[in-house]
Amino acid sequence: MSEAKQYIPQAEPFVMIDEVLQADDTLSQTRFTIREGHLFVKNGQFTEAGLVENMAQTAAAGSGYKTKQSGQRPVVGYIGALKNLIINELPKTGDTITTEIRFIHQVMNAQIVQGKVTKDGREIASCELKIFLQQ
Repeated sequence: MSEAKQYIPQAEPFVMIDEVLQADDTLSQTRFTIREGHLFVKNGQFTEAGLVENMAQTAAAGSGYKTKQSGQRPVVGYIGALKNLIINELPKTGDTITTEIRFIHQVMNAQIVQGKVTKDGREIASCELKIFLQQ
């Protein structure tokens, strides 16, 4: 679809997504290749914190894609809560991950999303995130 940086408020070295594959009212999907020297790579593996931030940025990219279509700038969001985090595997440098966010609901400036990270078709991480959007 397109390069992700234009849809998120984060800048290097805090970017955890490369490409937006899909973005609509219910689903956001991104791709990211883990690179040596990245801020969240330790001992050749992408860390747990990196996976969580990758899911949050995938949610941001979905929202940013929609706001850019209406001529606005991406909204800054903050992770307010993390629920049911499961990490089955940490991806290694050179691996490409695909992240999918399903928008469950939004109340005022709080979004509830369900995230899932896959590598080679296998689910390696998932969680529910509560994201607060800056007004």
